[in-house]
Amino acid sequence: MEIPKNYNPEKTEEKIYSRWEKSGFFNPDTCIKKGKTSTKSPHFSIILPPPNVTGVLHTGHAMGITVEDILIRFYRMRGYRTLWLPGTDHAAIATQSKVESIIQKKEKKNRHDLGREEFLKRVNEFANESHDTIVSQVKKLGASVDWSREAYTLDKKRNIAVNTAFKILYDLGLIYRKIRIVNWDPKGQTTVSDDEVDYKEEEGMLYTFYYDKNFPIPIATTRPETKLGDTAVAVNPKDKRYEKYIGKVFQVNFLGEKLSIKIVGDEVVDKDFGTGALGVTPAHSHTDWEIAERHDLEVKQVINEYAKIDIPDSKLSNMKTKDARNFIVEKLKEKNLLIKEEPIKQSVARAERTSGVIEPLPKLQWFVDVNKEFPFPHSSLSFVEKNEKVTLKKLMQLAIKGKHITITPSRFEKTYFHWIDNLRDWCISRQIWFGHRIPAWYKNEEIFVGENPPEKSGWEQDPDTLDTWFSSALWTFSTLGWPEKTEDLKNYHPTTVLNTGYDILFFWVARMILMTTTVFGDVPFKQVYIHGLVRDEKGRKMSKSLGNSLDPIEVAKQYGTDALRMSLIIGAAPGNDTRMPESKMKAQKHFANKVWNASRFVLSVLPEEKEDLGKIINSEISLIKKDALCVKKFESHIKEVTKEIESLRLYMAAEKVYHYFWHTFADVIIEERKDRIYSGDKEDSLSAVSTIYRLLTDQLKIIHPFMPFLTEELWSLLPSYEENLLIVEKWPHNQ
Repeated sequence: MEIPKNYNPEKTEEKIYSRWEKSGFFNPDTCIKKGKTSTKSPHFSIILPPPNVTGVLHTGHAMGITVEDILIRFYRMRGYRTLWLPGTDHAAIATQSKVESIIQKKEKKNRHDLGREEFLKRVNEFANESHDTIVSQVKKLGASVDWSREAYTLDKKRNIAVNTAFKILYDLGLIYRKIRIVNWDPKGQTTVSDDEVDYKEEEGMLYTFYYDKNFPIPIATTRPETKLGDTAVAVNPKDKRYEKYIGKVFQVNFLGEKLSIKIVGDEVVDKDFGTGALGVTPAHSHTDWEIAERHDLEVKQVINEYAKIDIPDSKLSNMKTKDARNFIVEKLKEKNLLIKEEPIKQSVARAERTSGVIEPLPKLQWFVDVNKEFPFPHSSLSFVEKNEKVTLKKLMQLAIKGKHITITPSRFEKTYFHWIDNLRDWCISRQIWFGHRIPAWYKNEEIFVGENPPEKSGWEQDPDTLDTWFSSALWTFSTLGWPEKTEDLKNYHPTTVLNTGYDILFFWVARMILMTTTVFGDVPFKQVYIHGLVRDEKGRKMSKSLGNSLDPIEVAKQYGTDALRMSLIIGAAPGNDTRMPESKMKAQKHFANKVWNASRFVLSVLPEEKEDLGKIINSEISLIKKDALCVKKFESHIKEVTKEIESLRLYMAAEKVYHYFWHTFADVIIEERKDRIYSGDKEDSLSAVSTIYRLLTDQLKIIHPFMPFLTEELWSLLPSYEENLLIVEKWPHNQ
């Protein structure tokens, strides 16, 4: 067979992926049926973190897919019942915002102009098109996912799961509807969770002033316009300056607005910051809302959903908050109430999807209570007894503290616990149309929770939808068939590994633990593998604005998918960011060619005689001492690589297969045997050829998880190949 001098990924990859798909080996049922594993074998399962149906995959997705595919291919070759289940996320706010933007740009219309039914039709069309793009890209990256089990966070099966979970939590008293302060996005006109808020450092001003000349305590704030809603001033009870005022109520005239200000003592106040006194605006600050709850203070809303001042009969009414701020500062100066103003760096909260400045507002919303004690309803969880009183926070903590779930690297456990300790009740309702409709129905003052309302007429369903993370939190068990008791749930849950970036450790990982323990009665996964961000060659985060974004699909076209995958893994220790300079991708392309050419050489020196060839293929050649020692040392290399993958040190395993193949196998072992191969001494020649052939075939196996296309193509060129795909070959010297 004439083998081309250079490896051509463009001509190879699509052909190879098609061959894998036709084989059915991505599906563990096929592997069992064809004897590659058995129902008694241990399982290894991963549920693909679902990419958003808002566009295309980025390098972060490529990193995650590469990590997961390496593990899946490794354990499949080890004979495990291996399932990698794919899916996509409807990404409610992101997708709706994108479609609204398109409609506004093309038709100058908004969703209300179209109506709910027509608008959702447009969004679903967009999501379907994007889904097809994402699927093709996942395939391009070589992902050996079981497409027959593909799921979507907004499909009918997931909707049943969402409604069932909502009902379970509601019946346990863990979901409630109440007026509480929330993060309001004036641009998107919806609430957003704490996790959907980006905090950006921006220039601001800190203003120190008195409400009026008769008020004894100066206060400082970056937002004077919110002080129109103040109902108290909080001071530290240990602050000697203000202790005589605690408990008193002052009637003040704040630039024409009459305020009743109560002085309260609260330890949350830092007496050394600013004036040591905090103007309490319960309706427009999460911290102030909590102070108001502790001291039973009045809540006075003065800013509306459009970020405008909403005070009847006021000069400021309907004024934008920024304009109102400037107006108030000028008036404070006129009345000699402004003590000072100084530039300050401040953390401004913006909605992740729309970039709108967040306005904390009191709204009637649905919440998940993370602090309420409830009797645990399951007997299947090892670290909680049935009917034991727990909170959702406690469940999230116990799962990690007791090592029922481990996090790699372990340093992220500290960050995880810090986040859980400071977790507020989770606002789960969204004022958007795209998403799972809240399964709550209203009739006058009555509320009914369930998938369908009572048969009597007059019930209206809540118009809001659920936070995307609510459905995503059910992902490991809803994709396996819950609430039905399926064989997949029995065989593959809890899943083995969840792989994700550290940027969503909390709002996805923690909520999956919350939901799975409470609703399903088990942990969602046994291990969390955290990968870092992929950065440019200067270490900068990739972004469109910097023009340094890498399209993984374009990189794969230019250098080959295998080179892309190796570039993503080498140097990427768990939890650490990794750089992707062009030189790194070029180096891995060279490595792919090195593997190709070394393999080409080995195949070229195989004997033509069938008997000798058969002995080499079946490892029946007696090796001379030097060659036997070489094979023995190589077995130690295989053990090292195996151990590194099992320990999730994938970057180390990749480096070891790279260096061994290039610098030991190609540069030393092959070179040392070339003279012997052509020496004319048949016994010596056969020993040398058999040695490099054994090492080659086993190396193709251990390199396969990292570079699947190249190795599968080379495997098909072996003389022993009879449609036996490398993807299900046994891992060498399987431990």
